[in-house]
Amino acid sequence: MSPRSASVNEELRRRSKERLLQAAVELVDERGFEATTLGDIADRAGSARGLVSYYFPGKRQLVQSAVHRLMHRTLEEALEREPRTEDGRERMARAIDAILALAGDRPVLMRQHMAGLLQAEGFVPCPEQRRLAELLRDTVAGLGSRDVDSDYPMLRALLMGAVYAALVPGAPMPVPVLRAELFQRYRLDWELGVPPETGASDGTGDRDLSRFFATGAAPGYGPEGQSK
Repeated sequence: MSPRSASVNEELRRRSKERLLQAAVELVDERGFEATTLGDIADRAGSARGLVSYYFPGKRQLVQSAVHRLMHRTLEEALEREPRTEDGRERMARAIDAILALAGDRPVLMRQHMAGLLQAEGFVPCPEQRRLAELLRDTVAGLGSRDVDSDYPMLRALLMGAVYAALVPGAPMPVPVLRAELFQRYRLDWELGVPPETGASDGTGDRDLSRFFATGAAPGYGPEGQSK
């Protein structure tokens, strides 16, 4: 039997890593961060446990990367859905609604993600996060920003703050109220995006995450995850 080519090995590694990312999101969404072990994640992914440590320094880094993958693919899906548009106001509305919907659809996962960002190791940059950042920067630029380097971090902070406010145990703010505040800031009409009355989230969103973790680069990205 001839040895596998470098490209085949790379493809197998990519598939293995993506299965781990999907398993991490699924398990943390079901059980919470503390109740999910690296062994659980490896078992769900059908991978050898040693592969988790090979790809990720630890559980926190794995979960952050997994959530950022879910966020960037969710955002990408919202921005590119039919009817496709290049209208900056509509795309900003779609971006806001996509991130707020994650808080409603996956409160356990997103609450654990926000808590993880406040831990000692804090925010851990990774390829998945960079792809999310590119989409948000493009959204800010499409709205007509003259200073994307300043306006992108503000949008990111506002979205993180809104997700946090929606998920505070015992005192959550209603998503429509948070949406209204963000829409007012960016001068967006309520009818843009997915208004709550037409796309309300009740925490029982689509549980099949496979499309967000499917093998292959996301549309609009090259094989190494770089924007085309």
